[in-house]
Amino acid sequence: MKLITKIFSKPKTIRVDFCEKNLDRFLSEEHASDYHSFLSKKNVQYKEYSCQSKCKECQQSPYAIVNGEFITAESSHELLEKLKEHQETKS
Repeated sequence: MKLITKIFSKPKTIRVDFCEKNLDRFLSEEHASDYHSFLSKKNVQYKEYSCQSKCKECQQSPYAIVNGEFITAESSHELLEKLKEHQETKS
């Protein structure tokens, strides 16, 4: 029964929140198209905020908040990989 449920289930939507200042600081042009492709998926909703009041974290590394969970990485590429992993586990 579990296999049938998995085959016919819809992918769960994930919610990704970004800090605009953090994106400006860490997102490079090189990875912008990769982010665009990921964020354009049907089951990914995202929003950019001008500030999320996480200034210490914002200055140190790229981050996102996924379904309320704070995710940080060493680089914007690594953050995108973590977002993809998170999305795959929720699908």
